[in-house]
Amino acid sequence: MSGTLQLHRDGHVATIVIDNPGKKNAMNQAMWIAMGDMLHDLKRDPGLRCLVLRGAGDSAFGSGADIEEFEAIRATREQAIAFAQHGHRAMHGVRDFPVPTVAAIRGACVGGGLELAAFCDIRLCTSDSRFGVPIARLGAVLAYPELEGLVRVAGPDGALRLLLLGDVVSADEALRMGLVQQVVETADFDEALGQAVSRILAGAPLSARWHKKFVQRLRDGTPLTPQERDEGYDCFDTEDYHRGFQAFLAKTKPEYLGR
Repeated sequence: MSGTLQLHRDGHVATIVIDNPGKKNAMNQAMWIAMGDMLHDLKRDPGLRCLVLRGAGDSAFGSGADIEEFEAIRATREQAIAFAQHGHRAMHGVRDFPVPTVAAIRGACVGGGLELAAFCDIRLCTSDSRFGVPIARLGAVLAYPELEGLVRVAGPDGALRLLLLGDVVSADEALRMGLVQQVVETADFDEALGQAVSRILAGAPLSARWHKKFVQRLRDGTPLTPQERDEGYDCFDTEDYHRGFQAFLAKTKPEYLGR
């Protein structure tokens, strides 16, 4: 069985690399399980301030599930339900990850690769990237947990366009649809990724965690409780807040401690 996940740590940043270049970084069942396990462990790390997801090499971020496994482990409804729980755990692990997440996309980002990237907070890609979910060609369907991220970023109409027409769209079209927020030339990709991560790290880590939580809560659409509304002011009792505004007044760079 080919394919692994690589985990790299550089200070406050963790990078998970989907490493299966012979199959355009397709994810087999073991990789989906490993992704869920990595996210579960990383989310408990108080020193982590940013998570980057990317594919090995420069030809693909990810092409979704490894179709060669389907006959053995995804041939029936019951098997598909069992298989899907691992992918859903990984995707929702990205969705619910407490610190900012960045999808660094080069090349193909299709199927489950796009579903995974759609749950990231920031999505940037190279100008030669392409995006799609041509699952109807397999006679299959995206279940609700898999469809959630796609609808969130592309809206219902955009999701239906990709699913019903089977379109594989360019990076510029993906930008217009909301699938990504930034497109850069291939030669500038590493610099652009580094700048995005640096800008995340320059902000207060508790602010990032709260903002992620609040935006996710607002997506729910139900009325906020008084306690939830008041939580928006908890930051004013943190050490980082005082460090931040005092550094602003002193025209110096703040050093945030996450407390």
